[in-house]
Amino acid sequence: MEYTLCVPCLLGLEAPIADELRRLEMKNVAAGNGRVCFTGDERDIARANINLRVGERVLLELGSFEAKSFDELFERTKALPWESVLPRDAAFPVKGYSLNSQLFSVSDCQKIIKKAIVERLKSVYGIEWFVESGALYQVQFSIMKDRVSLCLDTSGEGLHKRGYRPAHNAAPLKETMAAAMVGFSRYRGKDDFCDPFCGSGTIPIEAALIALNRAPGLSRGFSAMRWDWIDMRVWEEARDEARAKEFHGTYNIVGSDIDPHSVKLAKENAARAGVGDIVRFEVADATKFARTTERGVIVTNPPYGERIGEKDEAETLYRGFGAAWQRTENWKLYLLSSHTEFERCFGAEADRKRKLYNGMIKCDLFMYYKR
Repeated sequence: MEYTLCVPCLLGLEAPIADELRRLEMKNVAAGNGRVCFTGDERDIARANINLRVGERVLLELGSFEAKSFDELFERTKALPWESVLPRDAAFPVKGYSLNSQLFSVSDCQKIIKKAIVERLKSVYGIEWFVESGALYQVQFSIMKDRVSLCLDTSGEGLHKRGYRPAHNAAPLKETMAAAMVGFSRYRGKDDFCDPFCGSGTIPIEAALIALNRAPGLSRGFSAMRWDWIDMRVWEEARDEARAKEFHGTYNIVGSDIDPHSVKLAKENAARAGVGDIVRFEVADATKFARTTERGVIVTNPPYGERIGEKDEAETLYRGFGAAWQRTENWKLYLLSSHTEFERCFGAEADRKRKLYNGMIKCDLFMYYKR
């Protein structure tokens, strides 16, 4: 059966997700604000969850309609074929959000949607009470400018939860954002790669997974794996397909940080990710950064100086790292920062900038191309 599927994401990451889906040969790929939609069957649900590097989760859309009153929300929700995806023992909690809409109370919308689904299932299954003792079918709604979208979450935990980072230091970069940054750099394993502010190692680890062409979701589970209408063989076949596409080569990927504890965490995370023998981590000062190889790419996320008292420290760090980078030859730089005066502190204007969000923090990806 063909479904409408959606991949929500942080603003600015729609294009790389659309590219990922097209490489997976998904159909009808269309990017919108904060989401990318496509069509596919059960096999594509599994393939998208296992292979996507940048998307936050894979949602199965049951319906989309306009609603400006609770009566409209109830009746149009009830009219959807919930019995086609929810068995009689399904656990189906409801959560979501509303933006710029007449139905602005999220808690009331939750109650109305839940009641409408229950009424629909009561008429189909002929029972008055649902114990919800079976598999989880998380219902998600979004209401934007009075347009309602009702979905089931096939992923469970967000796709950034690869499973390799149970331990991390403060203010970590999501794995999905790290993968996006590496993707923007066009790194594919050929050049040398370095992150001189590696923290718990997320960017170098994602770079290694990309160099290997290793699917990021191979070692984790997904909610839809417990749905009785998706054959488990679909997931096994999707994993086998992903493993068959892996590369095997020699790569020079380095992560460094001035904090020895962060470097220790990074090594542990890399080992859990299965790339401990591919990524090298070391304790080093980024302001003394130097590379002797002819060319390479730096992808990094230095401290932003967001907290009071840290701004001057961050600016000093930017100046020192900028001076060190200027001494390298043919090393491209992709650096994420929220600092509005970054280029002034760094000492060079970026060749290109891209607006991104690190969580709720508005940032720029500063891109420098050495010639």
